[in-house]
Amino acid sequence: MHTFEIRNLTVTVEGKEILSDFSLVIKSGEIHAIMGPNGTGKSTLTRVIMGDDSYKIESGSITYDGQDITKLPVDERAHLGIFLGMQSPIAVEGVTNADFLRTIVSSKEKKNFKLFPFIKELDATIDKLSMDHDMINRGINQGFSGGERKKSEILQMHLLKPDMVLLDEIDSGLDVDSLKIVGENVTAYQENSNCGVLLITHYRRLLEYIKPEFVHIMMNGKIVQSGDFSLVDYIEQNGYEKIEKKQVNLGTCIVKEITRHE
Repeated sequence: MHTFEIRNLTVTVEGKEILSDFSLVIKSGEIHAIMGPNGTGKSTLTRVIMGDDSYKIESGSITYDGQDITKLPVDERAHLGIFLGMQSPIAVEGVTNADFLRTIVSSKEKKNFKLFPFIKELDATIDKLSMDHDMINRGINQGFSGGERKKSEILQMHLLKPDMVLLDEIDSGLDVDSLKIVGENVTAYQENSNCGVLLITHYRRLLEYIKPEFVHIMMNGKIVQSGDFSLVDYIEQNGYEKIEKKQVNLGTCIVKEITRHE
């Protein structure tokens, strides 16, 4: 059982506050979704969790299994089992996908790394994601469509086997078929690994395939409302404007203003 906790986190960029006294707890086996208007700090949150030094942490902490990781570099956070599927994965010329994937997996597994099982799992996962096997010999994300880049992120997730998965708008740029494939693959991985998952999304469509137990609405750098899947339906029908009320009765779900999830 793993526990990931963000406590009272305040973050700035060039003096501008982006996250404000933000708190959240995610445990193994839980799926959390964060929704909210543009510019409210959702993507910033994932970058700060992974240790992007473009952001300044003014106060608060990030802990993983009780260990304070607030000041750890990116690679050490990854080695702990935290994975980020990025919203806009970059292309890297001169390094093939095969070399990149072999390097990151062998770095994690060290002496336990064996090439043949790696190749076998790589081929099987490419098939599951309905990807072209030729892509493995291209430069990282070179010539990839938006959907192929997102599938490549999920391929990395499967091979690295993280315990805590962060997905930043993994649904953007996906057509209907690719969305289904990505969503079902994430769900299958989560069920098999019992990992914790944090989804950042604007739209309900991803949540039809990756069903969150906990849904949070983020505004002005903090979570202002939390609930179950009923909250997704409410947002779909009413937008974010009415959610600013301190309490909204959704029938099956009472959504309350919170500072952290226990």
